[in-house]
Amino acid sequence: MTLPKKAYFVGIGGIGMSALAQYLAAHAVAVSGSDREESPVTKLLGERGIEVTIGQVAENVPADADVVIYSDAVSQDNPERLRARELGMRQASYFELLGEVTEGKRTVAVAGTHGKTTTTGMLAKILHDAGASPSAIVGSIVRDFGGNYLSGSSDLFVVEACEYREHFLSLAPRVLVVTNIEWDHTDYFKDLAAFQAAFRALMERVPTDGVIVTDTTHPNIAPLLAGLAARIIDYKGEPTHEVSLPGEFNRLNARAAAAAARILVPGIDDERIDDSLYAFRGTWRRFEHKGKTSMGAEVYDDYAHHPTAVAVTLAELRRKTKGKVFVAFHPHLFSRTRDLLDGFAHAFRDADEVVIAPIYAAREKDDGSVSNRILAERIAAAGVPAAAIDSFSEITAYLDGRAGPGDVVMSMGAGDIYKVADALVAK
Repeated sequence: MTLPKKAYFVGIGGIGMSALAQYLAAHAVAVSGSDREESPVTKLLGERGIEVTIGQVAENVPADADVVIYSDAVSQDNPERLRARELGMRQASYFELLGEVTEGKRTVAVAGTHGKTTTTGMLAKILHDAGASPSAIVGSIVRDFGGNYLSGSSDLFVVEACEYREHFLSLAPRVLVVTNIEWDHTDYFKDLAAFQAAFRALMERVPTDGVIVTDTTHPNIAPLLAGLAARIIDYKGEPTHEVSLPGEFNRLNARAAAAAARILVPGIDDERIDDSLYAFRGTWRRFEHKGKTSMGAEVYDDYAHHPTAVAVTLAELRRKTKGKVFVAFHPHLFSRTRDLLDGFAHAFRDADEVVIAPIYAAREKDDGSVSNRILAERIAAAGVPAAAIDSFSEITAYLDGRAGPGDVVMSMGAGDIYKVADALVAK
């Protein structure tokens, strides 16, 4: 595509939006944008010379912008989008523009319910270390890159692909990695079959000379593989690589990344893959160690917001801990909490005590069908003490008084619950 001369991002602090903004800025596009509040991502953009306005009002939109790009979290009646419409500007969603930007490139899409962020970062690092010079957009801040965007000079483009609203169908991958499939985004996909159908449609977009890297024995993936044009490689055929990140789930992520790297860099040797994966330092909000509380408890933060991810993360945390495990969980979306309530109720079995923050609404409205109190009651009924607390400051004070030396506290969820971990360490 011909890149715009000037682009404005509504919701530029979104993890994908901010990476795309950096890509455009690196290719001589004048980029600016807004977000509702300051975050580590908006600070990163400022450090990289991209103008970010906190607060969204019509006057922010440059009159000469060629395109206004918006995230899923931004509604049509947002004042900046209304202003763009009034000025007759082109508006494009994040994934719509990402599809245009990656068109004609050797696009590598990493999809799946769990592990796609870490796998994307691992794969991008292997390719970078092997001299393949990929560009990459990752769904978190990668410590090895110092951000969520890696600038490369080749035609390789590694992209974390989101399944929500079938956004990943905007992409045309030559290589597709599917880590795993479990029902999620229940506000859009009515059941597992609908969720699987979206992944099958993505697989069908991979051409005959392309490759799909996946777990061919996964019960939710195996039925989707028949009759596909692309070659299929099972990443579980890849040997286990030693990684510095905790958990069997990260060893699986590493195997998927390594299998994809072998396709993209033929002849890459095992030693280079091993060295790159072991040196990978992880990403923001993925089993991230934050420090200690004033009472000496270790503090971690994690993005897990699906029952399976919660369960496997806490199982690994329990293995690392001699004392008690305290969890501050921030449920993400009313629909997910309601539809996966039974899974959430049993996902905290490796915790000693759980505190549930108010549900992070994001794009939804509260219909009264579920709440943090209902979730806390269900967790308690499953045998783990749990309480609903309605503010981050109260959660911070409660946990700071409960967790001591030898204990761990983990803030967990897709919202901004990381602020509790930050506050505990700062006290």
